[in-house]
Amino acid sequence: MPLPTITTARLPAGRGSVNDVALLSQAIPLFPVDREMQLADVAAARAAAPQRIGWAACFLKAYATVAHDEPLLRSWLVGGLTSRLATSSQSVATLAVNRVEDGVDRLFFARLAAPDTLPLAAVQAFVDRQATAPIDEIFRRQLELEMVPGWLRRTILKWNMNSTSPKRPGRIGTFSMSSLAGFAAGNHFHPTLCTTSLCQGPLDEAGRCRLTIIADHRVLDGVTVAKALGRLEAVLTGQIAAELRSLPAADPGPGQAPGQAGDQPAAAA
Repeated sequence: MPLPTITTARLPAGRGSVNDVALLSQAIPLFPVDREMQLADVAAARAAAPQRIGWAACFLKAYATVAHDEPLLRSWLVGGLTSRLATSSQSVATLAVNRVEDGVDRLFFARLAAPDTLPLAAVQAFVDRQATAPIDEIFRRQLELEMVPGWLRRTILKWNMNSTSPKRPGRIGTFSMSSLAGFAAGNHFHPTLCTTSLCQGPLDEAGRCRLTIIADHRVLDGVTVAKALGRLEAVLTGQIAAELRSLPAADPGPGQAPGQAGDQPAAAA
């Protein structure tokens, strides 16, 4: 039998930034902690809400609410001769967003400051914008970095990771979120440059959902992460469900019937 023919090609557009995260995260001792949550009440509140609020918006706001009361969830390790913890006064979420460009899936990273202070409708509007707005408009910075040589791009990223600048949370995030639940799958261990990263699996027929926090062991221990998951479930079934039930009807846009506003699919992240 003849040997196979091998072809080579340049990396597809967008792989550089994703590869940077994968490479630099190898230096972080990440570990996952899971909790099976009972979210049937939240699902029912979402279904009954007059506005469409996706799960991503619910988790982003709920986790930032938990982090408000637990500073370690807003902290990161700063290396050097003496290691220190840097803590941001507010959470900044980094959301992994899948976009299709020229028929090819591409991964982008969107950041939202202080989601715990925003109404759920505003968080959902952010998620929808990342899914629908022109790529060269909302991900311009990432596209520009793709043009920089890889070694320099990673040097810049590594410097930001170890920075105590007030701009650091907006460049890296204090936590991240990546989910494949919309594809009936779960990525319960994935690379991240943040101290913690969220992933939720699909909801089953009983309203149960497996949620994972991936954490940096240099900053957090398992007990702290487990307590954060318990608090997260309480916030989801309490504060978030209550806000969903109190949502006013959205104003229909041109050509829309009442109840249709904001009913476009959320970003697949």
